[in-house]
Amino acid sequence: MTDVTPKPTAELPLAEKARLLAGRNFWETEASESAGVRSLRLADGPHGLRHQSGGHDHLAMFDSDPATCFPPGVAIGSSWNPALAAELGAAIGREAAASGVDLVLGPGINIKRTPLCGRNFEYYSEDPLVSGVLGAAYVRALQAAGPGASVKHFAANNQETNRQTVSADVDERTLREIYLPAFERVVREAKPATVMSSYNRINGVYAWASRWLLTAVLRDDWGFDGVVLSDWSSVNDRVAALRAGLDLEMPSREAQTDELVTAVAEGVLDEAELDRSIERLRTLASRIERREATVDLDAHHDLARRIAAECVVLLRNEGDVLPLAPERSVAVIGALAETPRFQGGGSAKVAPTRIDIPVDELRALAEEDGGRVEFAPGYRLDGEPDAALLDEAVVVAREAEVAIVFAGLPEERESEGFDRADLDLPADQVALIRAVAAAAPRTVVVLSNGGVVSLEGWHDAVDAILEGFVLGQGGGRAIAEIVYGRVNPSGHLAESIPLRIEDHPSWLNFPGEHGHVRYGEGVLVGYRFFATAGTPVRYPFGHGLSYTTFEGEIAGVDVTGPDSVRVRVTATNTGTVAGKHLVQLYVGTDAGPVRRPVRELRAFEKVHLEPGESTELAFALDRRSFAYWDVEARDWVVANGEYRLEVGPDAHTITSTAVIELDGDRLATELTLDSTMAAWLDHPIVGGRTADLIGFSAVQVPEEQMAMVRSMTMTQFVRISGLDIPAAALEELMAPTRRGSRPNDEKE
Repeated sequence: MTDVTPKPTAELPLAEKARLLAGRNFWETEASESAGVRSLRLADGPHGLRHQSGGHDHLAMFDSDPATCFPPGVAIGSSWNPALAAELGAAIGREAAASGVDLVLGPGINIKRTPLCGRNFEYYSEDPLVSGVLGAAYVRALQAAGPGASVKHFAANNQETNRQTVSADVDERTLREIYLPAFERVVREAKPATVMSSYNRINGVYAWASRWLLTAVLRDDWGFDGVVLSDWSSVNDRVAALRAGLDLEMPSREAQTDELVTAVAEGVLDEAELDRSIERLRTLASRIERREATVDLDAHHDLARRIAAECVVLLRNEGDVLPLAPERSVAVIGALAETPRFQGGGSAKVAPTRIDIPVDELRALAEEDGGRVEFAPGYRLDGEPDAALLDEAVVVAREAEVAIVFAGLPEERESEGFDRADLDLPADQVALIRAVAAAAPRTVVVLSNGGVVSLEGWHDAVDAILEGFVLGQGGGRAIAEIVYGRVNPSGHLAESIPLRIEDHPSWLNFPGEHGHVRYGEGVLVGYRFFATAGTPVRYPFGHGLSYTTFEGEIAGVDVTGPDSVRVRVTATNTGTVAGKHLVQLYVGTDAGPVRRPVRELRAFEKVHLEPGESTELAFALDRRSFAYWDVEARDWVVANGEYRLEVGPDAHTITSTAVIELDGDRLATELTLDSTMAAWLDHPIVGGRTADLIGFSAVQVPEEQMAMVRSMTMTQFVRISGLDIPAAALEELMAPTRRGSRPNDEKE
């Protein structure tokens, strides 16, 4: 762009304004000298840059330029380490800057409502705190490198089945407590340049057309001042989208400009709506700094390895079979050890700069110390049965001291665009695991999968299980270093592994019917349900073993303000090797008028400890840590009563507890003639006066009769009791309970 003084937005031609609010092509926005808006280049990039300098598409059907493939979101979630998420974000930011990319489309921070979602590999967790903390760290670091981030997919995009049209029917409390907080944290703490709206509908309204979501919540409640852009080709009503608060439609679409110009000309759309979006694009273009950048791809590969090593979860380690002594003879079995699954499919698919092959990395480390590694593929990656491969694997396993079976899901079983039908591993892999476990003296299973898989039918037959999920291009080396003890595993599950998919709270309401999916489990998502219902799982949220042992204990609680405390936790390495301990702090309460999960994660921190070392960590819990969303007050409310502060190694195992009392908010229910007598008699403001009015203060009502009375509405009670209760007297009691005028619900 030349040095032309930009015109005020109001003076720009209407057609030019409309043109600027859509992409120029698949990956670039429009530019205008007169508007002072430069073209921006966009690229996918949640776990690595997918920049296409050749053919353009959104589903990785055309080749992209080589870039470092870092561990995807599922792995980063298992690290529980925001510092690692920041290192990843900074590295992607450097690669983006070096490629001339202005906006990176990531991170994806949607909640894992169901383990069957085909895109779970791209997301962090079933918990909004984990998702928000990691997402904020990623965004801050990426944007510090120059490019902007695009946080996605806003919101309630939790399945791939019918994702373009399905309506996620979810109540506001559940939205506010589960599906929105991660976005809120990223917006407030990291100030992302853009937010990407999702394809799906929410309660019947498309996310890109919801003024409640894009304006009332995102801008008015959270203070977002960036640009809202659409997911690719999602918008089918540009006027409604702009009015809702969607600034930029991607990619280009011929009719888009005409739709806006016509709507303004016909008086359907106020031109000021376009002006607001143009101003946001101006600010965005000036905010994103293009920098000269060079990238050390060798250093980035080493970083990818280091990050991956902290993401691996040691699920099981019977008899301390891991780590292996390097001199032992090892059979590595499974085609995935030779052709690793290291990322998911779809728009996030990266062309890696190199790939560490697990069997090669294991062999290299073993041979350094005189060990021996033999390999057998065991199965075909296309799923076709091959008895000869199975027989060969059993022979190799029988001759080794330890067999390591690499199993997992091939890409055709999970990807963007479709959901899984079950949690099962391919049948030939299950048969292989069972056969090898029967033949080998000791058996270790290494899993590669984007979403959790069932461990049933073979779990008890093996000695150790490493859940690698998908680890990026450096995953092969990371696995080898953990197997041989050069790295102490410190990953923890950021999602529950159920015994059966039928046990999962989403099961009866997935993937939906007739274009709607009902979020019937409400706030009881993932571990919130399993822990509350006492439903056993194979491995709980937060679980992860180490080659050492740890203890965590609440050392004290300090009151820091109304409904806020500081919790001090002592963490100790009680074992014989150094390791990283994850402190998980949960809060639970039975107080208040709504059903709450038995516990919810409210703080966490990962800390390195030498053998015998102790350290004290301090966690600040504010009002939100104790609050629920009150649908009547339309605000966060802290109930008066007792709260449990709990520390433990996972969401089902609590080892230290402290109980505190909070004054909370003494909110009174708004009374009407249709309120129950229980609500009237128990009301903190007018309960006593109600009892006086109906004469209950002066008489002892039998318990059985009182139970019937309390279940009646006031209208029913007046009719049945025959008491002469003046309407004016009831109105006088109701008046002080009213919350005052409240805005009407949005009619969209």
